Amino acid sequence: MVAWSRVRKITAILLGTGTGLGTCLYQHLRSNETQVHATWTNNNIPINPYALWDSNWDYRNPKYLVKPIRNNTPQEEYRYNDELERVTPRSVRHIVLVRHAEYLHAGDTDATHALTVKGCVQAKYAGKRLRELGVKWDKIIISTMTRAQQTADIILKEIDFEPESLVNCSYIREGAPIPPQPPVGHWHPPKAFFRDGARIEAAFRRYFHRAFPNDEEDTYTLIVGHGNVIRYFVCRALQFPPEAWLRININHASITWLAIHPTGNVTIQCLGDSGFMPPDYLTNRVPKDLI
Repeated sequence: MVAWSRVRKITAILLGTGTGLGTCLYQHLRSNETQVHATWTNNNIPINPYALWDSNWDYRNPKYLVKPIRNNTPQEEYRYNDELERVTPRSVRHIVLVRHAEYLHAGDTDATHALTVKGCVQAKYAGKRLRELGVKWDKIIISTMTRAQQTADIILKEIDFEPESLVNCSYIREGAPIPPQPPVGHWHPPKAFFRDGARIEAAFRRYFHRAFPNDEEDTYTLIVGHGNVIRYFVCRALQFPPEAWLRININHASITWLAIHPTGNVTIQCLGDSGFMPPDYLTNRVPKDLI
């Protein structure tokens, strides 16, 4: 009986130890699994330096706008936190870009580059789609080129807006923003990029930034412009190599939507959306039979 009692005690100890080890192992595996899922964006592979996000891309990161803490006194910490609070954005800045509709490339002046009949219909579809969004437009910025002005005229008949929100801007006129990669042999000469690139970059810096600290609600800016400019804006806003702009194709009267968050993070809601048009109205180049 004594021997049997010892056997039962040893068995219980072994079973208890095994159960404990099993429990520990299970918890360890669960812990590792949880950790993997919680940090799914991280791994041991070094990040390409060009993929790192610059949180101060618009030079409006709040921590760079206030003087740093000079000492550890409560008064200094209060001063820093108070100033930081006053310059910190709280809302999202939405920028909706519409490419002009199809136009006739006739003559040597911009005044002769008017919309085609199909282009007028495209612009009307775009206006209806913008109306369906149901947003309040804080600002509407229109390129001064004829095809953009005519596109905007049609769109404005479809949406609600305040007349004082309209801005005609020559900075967003069509042009050659930067030499593309891969290069295109028949593209513009270097002087075109030198001339247009600075202007288009200035437009990006003017209109693309996080919301103002006193904006209590999300704001919506509508820009009616051109394909090259919009594609360059998208690359710059998402911190992609701007030389990649020519790899993107967007249709006439299509809608591109970017959201700039208070943190400075930028997300793209849609790129060149033209699904609101019938297939017969989808175009992206000057029609050959009208050249």
